[in-house]
Amino acid sequence: MLTPVTLVDAPGRPLLLLGPSLGTSVETLWGRCARLLRGDFHVVGWELPGHGEGTPASAGFGVAGLAKAVLDLVDRVRPGAVFRYAGDSVGGAVGLQLLLDAPHRVESAVLLCTAAKIGESGGWRQRAETVRAEGTQAVVAGSIQRWFGPGFVTREPDAAEALLDVLRGADPESYAKICEALASFDVRARLGRITAPVLAVAGSDDQPTPPEGLEAIATQVRDGRFVVLDGVAHLAPAEQPERVAELLDEHFRTEEGERTIGQTRDAGMAVRRAVLGDAHVDRAVAGTTPFTRDFQELITAYAWGEIWTRPGLDRRSRSIITMTALVALGHHEELAMHVRAARTNGLTDDEIKEVLLQTAIYCGVPAANTAFRIAQRVLDELGERS
Repeated sequence: MLTPVTLVDAPGRPLLLLGPSLGTSVETLWGRCARLLRGDFHVVGWELPGHGEGTPASAGFGVAGLAKAVLDLVDRVRPGAVFRYAGDSVGGAVGLQLLLDAPHRVESAVLLCTAAKIGESGGWRQRAETVRAEGTQAVVAGSIQRWFGPGFVTREPDAAEALLDVLRGADPESYAKICEALASFDVRARLGRITAPVLAVAGSDDQPTPPEGLEAIATQVRDGRFVVLDGVAHLAPAEQPERVAELLDEHFRTEEGERTIGQTRDAGMAVRRAVLGDAHVDRAVAGTTPFTRDFQELITAYAWGEIWTRPGLDRRSRSIITMTALVALGHHEELAMHVRAARTNGLTDDEIKEVLLQTAIYCGVPAANTAFRIAQRVLDELGERS
């Protein structure tokens, strides 16, 4: 029996199920991403046996057995429900199995950093033997190389360490049984039978499941789309939670009509906090007066809730556009805030420099000169904090 973990508690809304990667827990892999979703879903993850909150495995199983256990979990959470599904690595393999074995239950799916056959059977069996003999600590060093894209451990040390802690604490026998399940998993010849819409998401630096495997899924299912995330390795939901949340929102967009103003405002506040930081937003909220309250509601609902939540551009692109507009119009206080936001949204110092160089040509050298001075101060402050 698999263990469910509720990540977003909205029991009256459509069900979205999230599957983990080998060696991870749902919370460490999916938690931040799930809470960035603007789609109004009841979000439930499932734990692999012996991982995170999951009960250790008492018997062997294959990927088909995991898929059946996922359906049993859904029926405990919401009997007979049709659901949306997203999974990374072995979680993606289980998603493929669900699409084949229970097509009437899975409305659509996002499959990340996975393949219709992952790796070589002999390699999985060898890893199972190693973990049984030496424990999961024996695969930590290799997982650091496989899991994370360039610079992630330096940029996000806490997130990386939390993921590795779950691996160190995983039940060795359960881990080994999952390796054996992957050793026998191969649905390459059956992809053409999948009719539900599938978004296949690859990491450009993923070694265990390279982009060509995801492209094959998108090409061979009947309704597939393929996306590659630059700089991402094997754990896309943890490495780029904002971008993955945007992709899920876009793919799982419901046809239930427009959001209410309250839902739009709530979605806007979530994105505003994700981009600007809790400290900044808390100061703005604390400083709200009866005179400024309506204005705060306006920017939260429409700037953040309507524009920043739209799926057509990712947040990196929106940061670039916003900084350019602020330089052009001389809004220096807002520029400082959005330089910080650009870093949060994944832009490097060099990329911010390139944006400001572009503004020197199209907005004027004096405007760019001031912008460089403001950006340098902000980036220096961020460097001191780190």
